[in-house]
Amino acid sequence: MHKERLTVAAIGDIHVGETTAHPYRELFHEIAGRADVLALAGDLTNHGKPREAEILAEDLRAIGIPVVAVLGNHDHECGQSEESQRILEQAGVRFLDGAPQEIHGVGFAGVKGFGGGFGNRMLDSFGEPAIKQFVHESVNEAMRLESALRQLETERIVVVLHYAPIAATVEGEPSEIFPFLGSSRLAETIDRFETVRAVVHGHAHHGTYSGHTLRGTPVYNVAQTIPKDTGRPYALIEV
Repeated sequence: MHKERLTVAAIGDIHVGETTAHPYRELFHEIAGRADVLALAGDLTNHGKPREAEILAEDLRAIGIPVVAVLGNHDHECGQSEESQRILEQAGVRFLDGAPQEIHGVGFAGVKGFGGGFGNRMLDSFGEPAIKQFVHESVNEAMRLESALRQLETERIVVVLHYAPIAATVEGEPSEIFPFLGSSRLAETIDRFETVRAVVHGHAHHGTYSGHTLRGTPVYNVAQTIPKDTGRPYALIEV
């Protein structure tokens, strides 16, 4: 059954560690009472350890609403991201990277994303192999997002990222680190699809809550630390 309007709760950078018991159980219970879907925008764990994923999984199992997610850079730190993802999938989390989802008539597409900078200051693939490899990773993430978006036939789509697609939502961070917080290549991809109604991301803990792509698609920085309209650590977005 398709809903006329879908309320999406979105939060990123929850950084679950190894030592805290049920750090988000109460918050997830609150979210379940206010939203139809929960979107997790990366950095689900502190160091990408399976034990951290197990603790998060325990809090998510009883949430009672669909949960979609992408991984963040912290989730790759220990080189065990596949195991962490498997643990969370067993708790019902639907990872979007390579597997777009349709929930109540709304499509969800997502990738982690990568850095590279914004606008006319975006890094080009020129010079040393290391620079070219960095840019290749950024381009590859944008291409993976495009592939996911093309698989969806819904009239409404929400994009879930970890890295930012625009500079406006990282404003507040030191300008020196902007190139490592996201890439305009993601926004260029998003703007090719009129059906994208909202974009959420994390990663920029001291950024700005909202902005928009050149085409006008709303973008929300839902990192836990960012003040939001809800007055809570999560955003509520209607699509």
